[in-house]
Amino acid sequence: MSFEVDDQEGFQNEGSSFEIKAIIPKVIQIWPWILGALVFCLAIAFYMTKTTVPEYQVQGKFFIKENESALAIFDNPTIMDVGNVGMQNEVIILKSKPVAYETLKKLDFDVEYYKEGTFINERLYKNSPVLIQVDWNHSQIIDGLIKLEWVSNEEFSLVFDAESYTKYLADGSKVSMSNIPEDMVYTFGEWIENDQYKFKVTKLDADSTGNVLFELKDLKSLAGAYASQLSIEEVQAGASIMNMRINAATYAIGEAYLNMLMQTYLDLELADKNLVYGNTIDFIDSQVAGVADSLSFFERQLENFRSQNKIYDLSTEGAAVYTQLSDLENQLRNEEFKRSYYTNLRNYLLSGNYEEVVVPSGIGIEDPILQALIENLMALQVNKSRLLATQKEASPAVQEVNRKIQNANQQIQEILKNVDQNSQLLINDLKSRRTDIDKSFRNLPQTEQNLIRIERQFELNEKLYTFLMEKRAEAAITKASNKAVNKIIEPAEPMGKIKPKPLRNYATAIFIGLIFPILFVFLKEALRTKIEDAKYLERKLKVPILSIILFNRSKTNLVVLKQGKSGISEGFRSLRANLKFVLPNENKISIMLTSTISGEGKTFCAINLASVYSLTGKKTILVGCDMRKPKIFEDFNLENNEGLSSILSGQVEDWRTVINHSEFDNLDVLLSGPTPPNPAELLFTQRFEKLIKEIKEEYDVVILDTPPVGLVSETLDLLSHVDVTLFVFRQNYSQQSFIEALNGLKTGKDIKNIYAVFNGVDGSKVTYGYGYTYGYGYGYYEDDKKKKSLLG
Repeated sequence: MSFEVDDQEGFQNEGSSFEIKAIIPKVIQIWPWILGALVFCLAIAFYMTKTTVPEYQVQGKFFIKENESALAIFDNPTIMDVGNVGMQNEVIILKSKPVAYETLKKLDFDVEYYKEGTFINERLYKNSPVLIQVDWNHSQIIDGLIKLEWVSNEEFSLVFDAESYTKYLADGSKVSMSNIPEDMVYTFGEWIENDQYKFKVTKLDADSTGNVLFELKDLKSLAGAYASQLSIEEVQAGASIMNMRINAATYAIGEAYLNMLMQTYLDLELADKNLVYGNTIDFIDSQVAGVADSLSFFERQLENFRSQNKIYDLSTEGAAVYTQLSDLENQLRNEEFKRSYYTNLRNYLLSGNYEEVVVPSGIGIEDPILQALIENLMALQVNKSRLLATQKEASPAVQEVNRKIQNANQQIQEILKNVDQNSQLLINDLKSRRTDIDKSFRNLPQTEQNLIRIERQFELNEKLYTFLMEKRAEAAITKASNKAVNKIIEPAEPMGKIKPKPLRNYATAIFIGLIFPILFVFLKEALRTKIEDAKYLERKLKVPILSIILFNRSKTNLVVLKQGKSGISEGFRSLRANLKFVLPNENKISIMLTSTISGEGKTFCAINLASVYSLTGKKTILVGCDMRKPKIFEDFNLENNEGLSSILSGQVEDWRTVINHSEFDNLDVLLSGPTPPNPAELLFTQRFEKLIKEIKEEYDVVILDTPPVGLVSETLDLLSHVDVTLFVFRQNYSQQSFIEALNGLKTGKDIKNIYAVFNGVDGSKVTYGYGYTYGYGYGYYEDDKKKKSLLG
């Protein structure tokens, strides 16, 4: 059997600090911690699942059409779009608080009903046992759960057990409520009114006993909450169909809100579009009232005049004069009507009342320049209204629109000034021409003159009345037949439960419960600086490991001599057996044991290695060469008055006189003796070399317990005096860096016959065999069983 190690083959994985195969047993060893972590994480997942307020997602599809004019009634290609200001603005408006507020006004979300539960309260919608009607023109108690209980069909009690409430005032403001109302009993179906609230409770459930929780919410707060929860995105990039999603406490609540939101938006859009037509109708109505009165007056006057004077037809000359005067009067009345429109328009512009502005084409005034300027002004005003739905007056975007509105206002006023002057000149010209015709008119008979005057006034008012009524009818028909250009593609429908998600929670809990203990093991191994695993030591060392020695749990170090059937004893017997393969001469052998630092168990190993050889009948001596920190005398109950230091210092001439014969056969001990001032120099003397030769001649086995090589320098000089050197490592004590110390002796100094022993291994964690070393766990041997029973 060979214990030589090839430097290349044996250390090709030298860069790896640990292996997966070495980690798996350690992970298996902590299975109780893994099980506990799993139980703990699953318990947290269960608690989170039960205490998380449910949220459900609802989705609808909404179509937003671009570039649609709200003034299409007048069929003018210069009219600009006032009903749509771009896709992004439409999305912002849909998500705005004012639109949400208008939506909530049509729903009954101001009262939230709950069913009391073990972990959380369950939201009720459309299935509440009671109906609560709230008077929001009165102060109300909001933002806190109120418990409503009843034990009969007539009366109920209110319990205010929330930590705090807010008082909503009739003007829309809110203040904190310092005095919580007392519990009171009321009657179903009657209005309850006091300084803090006013509402009526109607019982819907047939059960005579029961309870329900409810909370009052003001629409302003609800609008902010629902607006923030709404998400809108394009179905596809560049598409004008939007996916509208919202998370709600139940599917029914989400569907009700989303459907009503889309419908409210369409209603508001239609109202904006109809505002133009409504202004046109109102303006025409204001003009028609006076014209209708005049028309009725002149109609009666004409009938009376013809009846009294028995005249119905005009002469040829009179008819010609009448025709000329009628044409002039029509033109004059049209110009005066235009001037009236210009005057009203100027007053609207001066007052900033743009909502009542009427476009010229709506009342038959053809002026493309003025028409385009007014349309631009109205478009800017609509844009400002929509911006104010989501921004403040002082925002840069609103300020920029205000600047454009002011510029448009000034441009229109300049145009009106010129148009009004031209209109006045035309009116003066028409009046002058009418005066010339009046000369021919005065040559007619007086009766015919009077008839012409009456017919002329009647015809003028009739034509104007007919014109206005035609325009009013056009506007009214278009307004009645108008519809929103945007539309609902898909009503709201459930998309799935957002939270809680039990499967995900439990899967995450299992993952965390498994990964954290395992990760702890991996980190522990990655950060480990001490040697724990024999296979790691074997992989890193450039010398073979001759044996694994279990951890000594007994109170004595003489384990081989006093507990011969223990696992530790078997480990030393295995070490003795393996030494046969490395020692050239089994009859006379010398072995030195050392380590990197004190505490790794070299003295323990030296004592028991000497003991195991003595039990074979070989005359064995244990020499304590560690004169700095002697320990052997304590284990054998000897006095350390004389020893190796006495011999090497010349105090004792015959070394045989200081040899201690132990109580065990074939085992002698040469103690280190009193600590000298110069232990290193004593080991370098000829006297020490002569002593070792003489001891070898007299004993079959010589065991040297030397100082640690990492602390003293003289140990390395002792290597030439022995056949083999055993370097001791201790589990969970020796640093991983100590391996390099031994590798350095092997490669750097080219030292032969140096081997390793792994000491202090926890036998309860040994789960593998080790081909040429000890291969059974703690408790397998008889002495270990006895010891285990005593400990148990």
